[in-house]
Amino acid sequence: MALYLIGDVQGCDSALQRLLNKISFSPSRDTLYMLGDLVNRGPDSAAVLRRLMGYGASAQCLLGNHDLHLLAAAEGARKPSRKDTLANVLQAPDREALLHWLRQQRLAIYLEHQKKQYLMVHAGVLPAWTAIQTIAIANEVEQLLKSPELPDFLHQMYANQPNAWDARLRGTERLRLIVNALTRLRFCTAQGEMEFETSDGAESAPTGFMPWFDVPGRQTADVTVAFGHWSTLGWLNRPDVLALDSGCVWGGCLSALKLGAQASQHELIQVTCEQAQKPGK
Repeated sequence: MALYLIGDVQGCDSALQRLLNKISFSPSRDTLYMLGDLVNRGPDSAAVLRRLMGYGASAQCLLGNHDLHLLAAAEGARKPSRKDTLANVLQAPDREALLHWLRQQRLAIYLEHQKKQYLMVHAGVLPAWTAIQTIAIANEVEQLLKSPELPDFLHQMYANQPNAWDARLRGTERLRLIVNALTRLRFCTAQGEMEFETSDGAESAPTGFMPWFDVPGRQTADVTVAFGHWSTLGWLNRPDVLALDSGCVWGGCLSALKLGAQASQHELIQVTCEQAQKPGK
């Protein structure tokens, strides 16, 4: 049985098919951990969702900012932009089944494998959160996704405030901060104040900010955090961090990491993608 972490697919179903062929993926034997942004900007988001749905428990999927954007567009809470490629989901005959499946997915996954601990999120983790806290906090949004209250939240989801964690936060502000941290975070201050304007590489941190994974004393430094979201960062392999968004939708690669017993035994497998769009958020 093999375990694979896979970066942002963003609707590139043909690249995903070629990657799965390359790793000889078998849903009866192997497990995929998809790190979010399953849809949008690529040519066939509906096919990606149908494929992953069909794998059942063999595809453990996280939600990214583009996946939440799809849910917001479906509820009329956000108008699709000219760059979006969500129509083949929103107009699909099985639209409701696809959206229902998406609402059942996770915002954070904790995995123990070969005596190592992995925390998976789409974007980042605030420095004050431990791995166990992150799972519990993510669960608050996961429960909302399955509830009748989701449409109301989606109409209030898009804002950058509050931008720092406070355990006393409640209601929409608390849920929005959790969503922003787990699906949008790249840079923050040492105190955990988030910044959302910069999408360039780690070396482009605004004054006073740093990549979230470089904050001194980060409470998840004792586990390996795997994430996507940051195509301009690219492949990053550290004992405490695995970054797997290698820019497939922008003409880069789609990446899978086969987990080994230890970091030196991980295996990176990539396929090139036919997309040739300009980089964006």
